Amino acid sequence: MKIILILMIISCLGTVSTSPPLKYYDSIFSFGDSLADTGNFLLSGAIPHTVIGKLPYGETFFHRATGRCSNGRLVVDFVAEAYGLPYLPPYLALAKGNKKFEHGVNFAVAGATAVDVRFFYDRNIGKIVWTNSSLGVQLEWFKKLKSTFCSTKEVTDCAKYFKRSLFLVGEIGGNDYNYPSLAGASIIQLKALVPLVVESIAVTISMLIEDGAVELVVPGNLPIGCNAVYLTLFRTSDKSAYDRNGCLKAYNAFSEYHNSQLKLALEILRHKYPHANIIYADYYGAAKTFFDAPKNYGFSEGTLVTCCGGGGPYNFNDSARCGHTGSRACLDPSTHANWDGFHLTEAAYRHIALGMVKGPFTSPPLTFPPLNDF
Repeated sequence: MKIILILMIISCLGTVSTSPPLKYYDSIFSFGDSLADTGNFLLSGAIPHTVIGKLPYGETFFHRATGRCSNGRLVVDFVAEAYGLPYLPPYLALAKGNKKFEHGVNFAVAGATAVDVRFFYDRNIGKIVWTNSSLGVQLEWFKKLKSTFCSTKEVTDCAKYFKRSLFLVGEIGGNDYNYPSLAGASIIQLKALVPLVVESIAVTISMLIEDGAVELVVPGNLPIGCNAVYLTLFRTSDKSAYDRNGCLKAYNAFSEYHNSQLKLALEILRHKYPHANIIYADYYGAAKTFFDAPKNYGFSEGTLVTCCGGGGPYNFNDSARCGHTGSRACLDPSTHANWDGFHLTEAAYRHIALGMVKGPFTSPPLTFPPLNDF
């Protein structure tokens, strides 16, 4: 009887040991704006001597400015770490021939919009637009690169390669609302833009799937009512305009409206492309966790006041923005969620990334669990 039992155990162990290992993402392709840009804006030279090209940007992790609009790593960096992949090289570095791309590429550009920039120039607000590299331009970059790397020795089967790739489409769309807001647009006027923005994102997703993408993550917008720039520009003595965290309720409601319309568009795409896994990443919900309970996440200095700025109620001063004369960075950015008024700190991005790769802020979940902690 004992011999039979031992043989059964050995048989079971043999079955386990010969089963194929879990497969993970081999590469990541990222599109978006400053929440994901790892250097394209800096390399583009769109704005000479931009402050993101010098300290204190990048001070925490890289100890140098890399073109990331934060003190350290971004969500896309943490996702790469989670799957044991190198940090994504910016596309414009590849164009100069000094980077390899077999593990993915970052096409995101700080200041980018989902809608073509001509839309903003036609409405006389183009002068405040940072870059012409909209989502459509980034898609063209991808197509151009695809035509070269699908015939390299590293990639002999493009369809198979893309099946093992993770496509991050965003966050994108925030600047489509930031630029008009800075120019004085009302929330009603912003709402009128949402169908155009969502359509641009949906079209890009469709084209990526047609080009072979199978697993796509599409983040929603952050709660802009908790953004130091919005809190400064639209500050009011009306206490009812703020939620219990001190965020502007109307602008957070607008972010939720954009996100609801984006989720509806993704549901349509899921029916159109049933073979693809189109994942919504709830950046809003992930960020709200630390806006609601900052100290639970290590943000002892709160979430609304920027780490790097030039004074004012939220330490955001348009005449002394982070990196400009008159500004300074806090001693410990990990105690802040807000970095410079527009962007979050590495610590905040880490919490969002955790909520994305480990849950519960992706729907449906990512196909593969993370390989590594971060």
